[in-house]
Amino acid sequence: MSDPSKSKRPKRPHHVFTLLVEIGRKARDGLPDDASGAALMCYASGVDEDEAVRETVAVLKSADMNVLEVTGYGTREEREAEGHDIDEDEAGLMARALSENSVIVAQTTIFREDET
Repeated sequence: MSDPSKSKRPKRPHHVFTLLVEIGRKARDGLPDDASGAALMCYASGVDEDEAVRETVAVLKSADMNVLEVTGYGTREEREAEGHDIDEDEAGLMARALSENSVIVAQTTIFREDET
């Protein structure tokens, strides 16, 4: 019988990643009828960015959203090192995503076809 204490790997720390997710139309996606898609600014917890992206895509797909593309902007520390300003509200949402080990959609921008 193996020693259970040896089989446990150390728990890797989670980080919060900023992700921009572009979505297209799908039945029951909750977007306005005249929308052609949307962009969602999300904060997602994960041990690395790949995990954060996978979890975000899974959550959005379970909400009947058609994920087209995900762009990662890194962790708070990485963004600050690049000169991004993180305001108090944004920092609060990031802290919530970390404490809840969740995906938070912080902002939605609806796309509409130009009718000109």
